[in-house]
Amino acid sequence: MREPSDAVRDHLARVLDWEDAHVGFDSAVADIPPPARGVRPPGFGHSAWELLEHIRLAQDDILDFCENAKYVHSKAWPEDYWPRDPAPPDERAWSDSIASCVRSRERLQQLARDVQDLTATVPTGTGTQTYLRGLLLAADHVAYHVGQIVAVRQALGVWR
Repeated sequence: MREPSDAVRDHLARVLDWEDAHVGFDSAVADIPPPARGVRPPGFGHSAWELLEHIRLAQDDILDFCENAKYVHSKAWPEDYWPRDPAPPDERAWSDSIASCVRSRERLQQLARDVQDLTATVPTGTGTQTYLRGLLLAADHVAYHVGQIVAVRQALGVWR
């Protein structure tokens, strides 16, 4: 199969954190007051903390799947992809989770630019589990939950 151009690779890397059509991750998690981070507004299933941690856990798993030739899917759905508590245990957990999301996003962006064949099946994958699919899955998943974080913030009155 013909390999995508550098322009397509750059676009794919950018889609992981762009704000062209919606709020991005960095803006969504910025400046949430600590007391609001663990609150589930009425009618909402998750707090901002739960959504942030879920993004981190899932994105790290997608990255591990794409990078680790010995990857074994060992996480149980849904319990291993969500935190146990609605609130972060402390300020450091909050900031560490954000930093981890940024680091894994940057590694996914580098993968988009560096992997030899984006359409190749990931070594531990099957069928349609290509690098391209993994990158698009990560982008789509984060965008979906970023929208939820914004909605939670709006419901709590802590959005712009």
